[in-house]
Amino acid sequence: MKKLSFFFSIILFLFISIDVIAQTIPAALTAQSLKPHETINKAEFSRQYQRNKNYWDEAFGFLKNHDLDTMAVGKYVIDGDNVYATITENPTKDLDSTKWESHRNYIDLQSVIKGEEKIGVADITQLTVSVPYNASKDLINYSGEGKFYVADPGTFFLFFPADAHRPNITTNGNKPDKKIVIKIRYAE
Repeated sequence: MKKLSFFFSIILFLFISIDVIAQTIPAALTAQSLKPHETINKAEFSRQYQRNKNYWDEAFGFLKNHDLDTMAVGKYVIDGDNVYATITENPTKDLDSTKWESHRNYIDLQSVIKGEEKIGVADITQLTVSVPYNASKDLINYSGEGKFYVADPGTFFLFFPADAHRPNITTNGNKPDKKIVIKIRYAE
């Protein structure tokens, strides 16, 4: 039932987009009961999927083939520097202890495994750069306003280079949450 639910969520997600993906849905997408968050830029996902299909299949295959609840905290190489995952388990933070960020070389797939957190989402054109791009960290920090959403198990977010995000914000009292971030190389 979970596979069927996830499959229909992905199909709905893809066909609501401005550009309908002309390819078939990868089999790996149907395995987990993860739903795409409403904030995902569907047109950019379609473009990136078409340009780097293997990377996306590997990322979603990793989610399908691993029991994330039991996996240890750490970094997991999926396809060298092209696709890799990091699992963390840390207390969430107060809003003023977090920063807006974006990346130029990687797309973030973020999903909470256990617990919950708030994640801010904003278009980088609506923010002011507060810390310039650091190539060694693939990171830019910003100041400004955005919208905030509760991230809990069962939903994934995708953050492309034009999407600033502000993760790890407490929903109620800095409780630990376990999450996975899969870095997927961005295609120009």
